[in-house]
Amino acid sequence: MDIFYSIVKFFVQGGAFMYPILLVAAVGTAIAVERYITLTRLGVKNRNAWARIQPALLKGEFDKAREMTSKDDTAVSRLLSIGLALQGTVRRRDDVEKAMEESMMETIPQLQKRTHYLATFANLATLLGLLGTVSGLIHAFSAVATVNPAEKANLLSASISEAMNCTAFGLMTAVPILFVHALLQTKTTELIDGLETASVKFLNALANRAAAKVSHLGLAKAG
Repeated sequence: MDIFYSIVKFFVQGGAFMYPILLVAAVGTAIAVERYITLTRLGVKNRNAWARIQPALLKGEFDKAREMTSKDDTAVSRLLSIGLALQGTVRRRDDVEKAMEESMMETIPQLQKRTHYLATFANLATLLGLLGTVSGLIHAFSAVATVNPAEKANLLSASISEAMNCTAFGLMTAVPILFVHALLQTKTTELIDGLETASVKFLNALANRAAAKVSHLGLAKAG
């Protein structure tokens, strides 16, 4: 209970700017939790889907891979389904690659959405803390200038507490949000790299299949 009362006292002494900082902390935490859970689930689902589809691609079983991606809603399956849809109708690798790049351009913003708000919230919390500090110092100087000498010490102490507590709370909010922002950016980059890797491996599988067909035809004509 002592800790609880200490926290309440710290918050109350921080002044009016503690409330907007608390709001920023609450919204930032909600976004961070939602993004972390979403990106973690997407990463696990993509890895599992790729583990199922990759053997079929390496064996050149594109019909089987096409069936597997049609039943899956993961990002990697949607990406590969674009290439597999063109595999039987388009001969040029460049055409398939461009179609998959277009799909990537649609997928990447979905992976990155809302994460950039965390950097804004971290800066906002810091600035609100500084604003609270300025407000507290203004109150301190006003107290020194206008009140009776007997009350100056108490009012000055309260105003300085407001200034320091607000700064401290702003920084305590900003630092974790910045850390989580960096963590989420790393997870997003890993997801995008995984999709790009899957795309390249699929295109290489197409090239190997085409090369094998050419080699087979050459042997057939030679025979």
